[in-house]
Amino acid sequence: MKKNGILNSLPFRLLLALVIGIAVGLFLNKSDTSALSVALLNIIVTVKYIVGQFIGFCIPLIIIGFIAPSITRLGSNASRILIVALIIAYVSSIGAAFFATASGFLILPHMSITPDVEGLKDLPQLVFQLSIPAIMPVMSALFFSVMVGLAAAWNRSELITGVLEEFQKVVLSIVTRFVIPVLPVLIGTTFATLAYEGSITKQLPVFLVIIIMVMIGHYIWLALLYLIAGAYAGANPLDILKHYGPAYMTAVGTMSSAATLSVALECAKKSEPTLRDDMVNFGIPLFANIHLCGSVMTETFFVMVVSKMLYGEFPSPAKMILFCLLLGVFAIGAPGVPGGTVMASLGLITGVLMFDETGTALMLTIFALQDSFGTACNVTGDGALTLILTGYAKKNKIEPQKLGNILE
Repeated sequence: MKKNGILNSLPFRLLLALVIGIAVGLFLNKSDTSALSVALLNIIVTVKYIVGQFIGFCIPLIIIGFIAPSITRLGSNASRILIVALIIAYVSSIGAAFFATASGFLILPHMSITPDVEGLKDLPQLVFQLSIPAIMPVMSALFFSVMVGLAAAWNRSELITGVLEEFQKVVLSIVTRFVIPVLPVLIGTTFATLAYEGSITKQLPVFLVIIIMVMIGHYIWLALLYLIAGAYAGANPLDILKHYGPAYMTAVGTMSSAATLSVALECAKKSEPTLRDDMVNFGIPLFANIHLCGSVMTETFFVMVVSKMLYGEFPSPAKMILFCLLLGVFAIGAPGVPGGTVMASLGLITGVLMFDETGTALMLTIFALQDSFGTACNVTGDGALTLILTGYAKKNKIEPQKLGNILE
């Protein structure tokens, strides 16, 4: 899909949708008593819901369409590459968690923050509810892709391999002709609802300092990941980072690694030959669901903030170490959807850190305020891990697989 000029580029369309969405949301916040404003708000909420349902429906298809064929192409090396991917995703996540813990113990004792998250406006009920359930949950699609891909590779099944190759082409058409064009609509309506509720003007300033600190942590961790990946693979990581702008912006707008998958694939494909084609098609969809370093870092830092804020003390170092180690496991199993990490790990928050209902509710609220930036860190970090996979494949003389033209 060719782009002509900056006005037709995906980054410009995403940024324009974000700005328009915030402007419309703020306008509706001030004039929500008029019939026209109410009608417009109902339309925005309904469109956001329907587009979100559509993208949610496509996510399992994208996962199956890219991961399963990529595994079959790896042949006898499939199991080894998958294990390496799982290890580096887990190490990155717990590394980010321990980094956040250390930073929290060093910085937070010198800060005093009082939350104020009351008074947000409620969104209206949906006027028209079109439910489009996915054919299977995200994690089911991920496990299905892995098992079918591995079994087909072990048995050298030409029929299943051919079917998966054709299915990938079908999914590619869905991504390029449907998913990517509607992403600006989802981003615009999402920010319009946030602005109307008051999150943009009321909630965000309360934790602005904390969010900025967490974002700085994201950038430090990303820099470390790319430096390590570049050193290991013997490649320039800037050749990857310079293409990741659209994926970062899409993640900020969608708050979902899975929903950003199509754009992330497009950005990673532009990083060739620094990233190998077969590693991109295998690694990017896989890491979108198992590599959540930004979300893990954010949750770890925020649980320390909430603990100090509500209970007057930080969790003990022993509790934080256990929390970080288990959170890395939960992150691998968490869905790559908005709030997926914190929702999947609520058992850790209540069971290990002993948060009550108030602490859990506050944790969910402030996590939602920055979820988009944590997701953007997750997605951008996937490029570094894919570079490590590329370096591993080269060092172990795993031959590149023929993949055809994807996302061109």
